[in-house]
Amino acid sequence: MDSSDPKTAVMRQIQQEAAVTNARSLVEKLNDHCFERCVPKPSTSLSKNEETCMSQCIEKYMAAWNAVSKVYVGRLQRDQAAGNSGFV
Repeated sequence: MDSSDPKTAVMRQIQQEAAVTNARSLVEKLNDHCFERCVPKPSTSLSKNEETCMSQCIEKYMAAWNAVSKVYVGRLQRDQAAGNSGFV
């Protein structure tokens, strides 16, 4: 497909919008999960231990997200190279 093709442009726009939606969802889940895990008794500020826990939790989630994203993008690229639309 030609990149100037309207169908291709729409498909790319939809893929980009889905990626943004997925990223927002990740951040919401990350905040909810890490906050619940690291801040058992919320107060007006985070303790040093809570800050450390939040940082480590976020780093783990982002590492997992990056690993999954890398595999997913690789699959999309293989599907595109094989002539598939790239949609699962």
